Amino acid sequence: MRDFDYLCPQSLKEALAFLEEHGENCRIIAGGQSLLNILKQGLIAPEVLVDIKSIPELDYVRCDEAGQLRVGAVTTHRALELSPLVRERFGVLADMEQHLASVQIRNWGTIGGNLCIADPTGDPAPPLIAMGGQVTIASTQGERSLAIRDLFVDYYETVVKPQELLTEIVVPPLPERSAVTYAKFRNVEGDSPIVGAAVFLEVDPDGSCLDVRIALGGVAPTPVRAEKAEGILRGKFPGDGLIEKAAEAVADDISPIPDIVASEEYKEKVARVLVKRMLREARERLKG
Repeated sequence: MRDFDYLCPQSLKEALAFLEEHGENCRIIAGGQSLLNILKQGLIAPEVLVDIKSIPELDYVRCDEAGQLRVGAVTTHRALELSPLVRERFGVLADMEQHLASVQIRNWGTIGGNLCIADPTGDPAPPLIAMGGQVTIASTQGERSLAIRDLFVDYYETVVKPQELLTEIVVPPLPERSAVTYAKFRNVEGDSPIVGAAVFLEVDPDGSCLDVRIALGGVAPTPVRAEKAEGILRGKFPGDGLIEKAAEAVADDISPIPDIVASEEYKEKVARVLVKRMLREARERLKG
């Protein structure tokens, strides 16, 4: 591993100043659960590491007056998993975190770091995208917000610029008559998912689908929305036949890449099965 300077700002303002000063020559580290592996492999060799783990302004879990969940970027996976607020109002996130990697990793890894490393098989992105989550990105020039689905560009690449820092994740409150589900398929407990699928389903008083968002991980270079499948469901009653048809359409929304774990065909089949299960589970949850 190449030598580097290590900077440990104690405030967001100080961190942004470091990023402005060093730009493309530096990398941000928070929990470091993924970044350290990349450094050891020599895939990147920054001259400066800016450690944001000790910035208290970025470590929180709270709801604002509008009922939105606000999570600071350096909040650990374990803090989200155990948060009474998350468990009560955004239970799917707590359940997702409970099955992310190992307790040791969850105790140190951060939600912001997980999103910024942009691993296409990461657990948090699909449920956050399904719930319509956003991120806030800051620099010395100000802040900008964008949908989490627009954060990812390619394998391990995001739209966050060298002088910018992802500071917050924002999740809107769930509407009445809505449900969110998430499941993943993996060979070994604690492994990254081969495929992960999340579903947000909202129905009107008659039970017809008012809105639906289906998000998948592990089936493309970035997490993706299954918009063709969503279009099949929107405005109609999500009966078994329609759910089956939507799940089959997922194949048109994804582009799995074969690897040492699974073939393209296998991932596509798993995606269809998971989406069908998650749609049915969301529908059943709405029945109470």
